[in-house]
Amino acid sequence: MTDDAFPVLGIDHIEFWTGNAKQAAYYYTRALGFREVAFAGLETGVRDRTTRVLQQGKIRFAITGSLGPSSPVAAHVARHGDGVRDIALRVPDAEEAYRVALERGAIDVHSPQISEDEHGKVVRAAIGTYGETVHSLIQREEYGGPFLPGFSAVDDPRAEGGLKIIDHVVGNVEMGKMNVWADYYARVMGFQNLVHFRDDQISTEYTALMSKVMWDGSGRVKFPINEPAEGKKRSQIDEYLDFYGSAGVQHVALLTNDIVATVSDLRDRGIEFLRVPDAYYEEVAHRFADLTKVDIEALKRLSILADRDEDGYLLQIFTKPVMDRPTVFFEVIERHGSRGFGLGNFKALFEAIEREQELRGTL
Repeated sequence: MTDDAFPVLGIDHIEFWTGNAKQAAYYYTRALGFREVAFAGLETGVRDRTTRVLQQGKIRFAITGSLGPSSPVAAHVARHGDGVRDIALRVPDAEEAYRVALERGAIDVHSPQISEDEHGKVVRAAIGTYGETVHSLIQREEYGGPFLPGFSAVDDPRAEGGLKIIDHVVGNVEMGKMNVWADYYARVMGFQNLVHFRDDQISTEYTALMSKVMWDGSGRVKFPINEPAEGKKRSQIDEYLDFYGSAGVQHVALLTNDIVATVSDLRDRGIEFLRVPDAYYEEVAHRFADLTKVDIEALKRLSILADRDEDGYLLQIFTKPVMDRPTVFFEVIERHGSRGFGLGNFKALFEAIEREQELRGTL
């Protein structure tokens, strides 16, 4: 059940703070299949930053870059590299959501602000979460513009790719902080713990981590929170924390209705994915023997992972880091009933990540 005092309608958008928004937007449109739909910058009267808004299905990314060294965007990029600054949540009443959140102990970022243009008005507040990540609280029922007041529409004729919606957003936090932030989401937003993965469930011979998945109860918003666990070597979470410089968003999972077609297209566009050994698919073929509609050979060719549970099955694949620093990456996922996160794939996935870490000298 959702929290009646803090209802969340879904993820409004995700904002990345980058070193060069124009070039980053070029990557996301050409490599990931987004279209540019809105713009704000010098031409619209904004003096310290520029933002390019990209869309694919119901996914909306805002790519923001600094226009000078004194901008908070520039300082954020200097500390973290390119990364996610804002997981913006759409709410029916931003003032009330902000009031309830602060009453429950939320980190205050900024109070409700009303902005208007010829398309209507938007009310926007913000609260903090792990690291320097924030959640804008956006009320936009009375707005019909391309994104937010002050943005100009962009006519981008490109066809969108096959990604449809944000499935979940994963945060990496420091050792001992997973429960702190899980409790924060439960207390402030009324989120519930959907599943808890122990370190003995998410481990290889060398590394391990723990994770709790917090969700709004409706499935519209899911936030897994990872922390490192003791292991023989430094895990992917340790590597992320080292290079990002704090807790932050590790990856964004994007849902597709046809993962084989979508991943084939993304590979053709130049996206690099993690690969798993062919031997992994012998076990997959056994687990999926009764599901003839799952093309195991296509999964093997593209290195797509598959997992089953009591509710159904899912198919998933992970990109290599898409930033200069080995921090942020994307997941592509196709669900058929399963509400899980690929528990049966964790060992193969983490071994693939460890192979990449070994190449980088960070394992």
